[in-house]
Amino acid sequence: MTSSASDTSSAANVASPDPMNESTAARAGSKPPTNRETSITRSLAVLLAFQCVGELIAHFTRVPIPGPVIGMVLFLCVLSAAPALAQEVEYVSRGLLNHLSLLFVPAGVGVMVLADDMKGQLLAISIAIIVSTILSIAVAALVAGALMARLERKQTRLNAQKVGQA
Repeated sequence: MTSSASDTSSAANVASPDPMNESTAARAGSKPPTNRETSITRSLAVLLAFQCVGELIAHFTRVPIPGPVIGMVLFLCVLSAAPALAQEVEYVSRGLLNHLSLLFVPAGVGVMVLADDMKGQLLAISIAIIVSTILSIAVAALVAGALMARLERKQTRLNAQKVGQA
């Protein structure tokens, strides 16, 4: 009786394929990645490379600026020099921006965990939030005003050229 039970279990082992072999066979017969897949991988690699470079610069220079911010500034410089790169990373960037709110969840959880520690600093935190909000609005207004004035000058110049040509 025991031998038949062991024969049955060994037969079941032979009959059932190994999951590792199935996945290996599936990978061997799978198609190469599409252009979209390689483009996504390349785009993520570019974005992460700039973040890592920023982190390295922040670490070795010990500047009080977060590494990802340094990487983002470097990326902006490269994008202004090579605009074709913007098209390369646009798809992934839009996907990340569409789900940006999810990236704030860990920070929110951290605030909730440290709520007791932050109670003593509530006044300083409130002042910092209010001042930075006012400064952000003021800078945005100044930039918008400068851009509108630049656009108006450009339109005036184009109108003058049209009148001169007519």
